[in-house]
Amino acid sequence: MSPTNKSRVTEFILLGFGNIYSFNILYFIVFQSIFLFTLIANLLIIVLVSISHHLHSPMYFFLCHLSLSDILLTTNTHPNLLAALLLGKKKVLFLDCITQFYFFSGTTITECFLLAVMSYDRYLAICVPLRYITIMDFTLRMCLSVLPWVLGFLLNLIAVIPVSKFQFCDGNIIDHIYCDLSPLQKLSCSDTSLAEFVVFVFSTPIFICPCGFIVLTYVYIFLTILKIPSTTGRQKALSTCSSHLLIVSMFYGTLITKYMIPSTGHSLTVNKIISLLHTVFTPLFNPIIYCLRNQDIRVALKKFLSR
Repeated sequence: MSPTNKSRVTEFILLGFGNIYSFNILYFIVFQSIFLFTLIANLLIIVLVSISHHLHSPMYFFLCHLSLSDILLTTNTHPNLLAALLLGKKKVLFLDCITQFYFFSGTTITECFLLAVMSYDRYLAICVPLRYITIMDFTLRMCLSVLPWVLGFLLNLIAVIPVSKFQFCDGNIIDHIYCDLSPLQKLSCSDTSLAEFVVFVFSTPIFICPCGFIVLTYVYIFLTILKIPSTTGRQKALSTCSSHLLIVSMFYGTLITKYMIPSTGHSLTVNKIISLLHTVFTPLFNPIIYCLRNQDIRVALKKFLSR
């Protein structure tokens, strides 16, 4: 039977964690609390950097963009998950599903480039400190902050456009916590090989190149730190990179586990948990890591709370 003779699916049912009905309310309360805390913590970082003069440096400027990316990622995926937990399922229109996939992919790509930009900033600050202010001037700072957003949401169209051409004839159950490529491919009754090829060809360098750049910059950073004669100087240099390294490890750890390891290697529940780590806990831990490990942020937070 040709697709034109079949009824077209225009609405999906997002199950979320549909197999834990007896704990839905408990999980809803937990994830609602995480959602609110994530929003408040990331907004707080943006406010602190904006109002604290000693945080007006390129490192914290890029951190604001990272927090904004985490806010967009959280607000894009979390509300549907909460609705699915509260109601047992969530109805999502096809256009809304594609929109969610677009913003999810866009913020993920943006964060890849933002983390690379932040590593370049640390490279300049540690390896060429005398020229740091001259090189990282206002113009370069603005270019390096805008470029990840432009690349993230333009390159993302290469993957989203072929996915938006999918046709759905029968099934409309998405057993996942958000609209991702894999469940949409499984539901589609049209040929998805072109979309799969395009996504693989373009997403691989998009993820690998920033990651390789980060590794390269930190090789130079560690070689430079080893040349610092004093132990105190080495510890101080390492402390400026530790928060960023933790965030990079968490971010790329979940991405590699989810997208680089074949999906046949783990169950659907494991896929959901990995997706949960990426969309819920990474945006939560980013501000926590910076607040706990960064003295300047802690001082600004104390001053802010004492007002």
